[in-house]
Amino acid sequence: MSRIGKQPVTIPDKVNVSVDGAFVSVKGPLGELSETLPELVSTTVEGSEVTVARADESRLARAAHGLARTLVANMVEGVANGFSRKVLIEGVGYRAEMKGDRWILFTLGYSHPILYELADGLKAAIDNKENSVTITGASKQLVGATAAEIRALRPPEPYKGKGVRYSDEVIRRKEGKSAGK
Repeated sequence: MSRIGKQPVTIPDKVNVSVDGAFVSVKGPLGELSETLPELVSTTVEGSEVTVARADESRLARAAHGLARTLVANMVEGVANGFSRKVLIEGVGYRAEMKGDRWILFTLGYSHPILYELADGLKAAIDNKENSVTITGASKQLVGATAAEIRALRPPEPYKGKGVRYSDEVIRRKEGKSAGK
């Protein structure tokens, strides 16, 4: 039995979970998320817990069991508390600024500025003191994908460490070319 899949998901107050076959919908104070789970699992709501059970003991059903439980747990956590990801911008002249509430203007050392549009349901906060952008939202997948797209605008380079990196990412620095022999 899947160690993760067999654990029930606790539903906090102010969160409503509805199941219609393989379609799970979760509503809470921070929004509404829905997901179609694999057909090899069944989801039931019992009181203040959501349980996920698999149809058989095949390899695909065992894999889908843990996946489905984690997807439901992430949706419940997202609409209750939300997720956030912080990216740091390092480099002389590298900066970000908000243009409205959906656009971020990045200056990352290219010959042109980059205008990035946030997806629906996401918010960004820019801290100019530590030169960082914090992306928040209810969907863990959407927050992570947006942070990855922002990081890909100028990935960190290993010699000076300039670029955009996650706040918990460690860049292994390389030594430069030796001056003389």
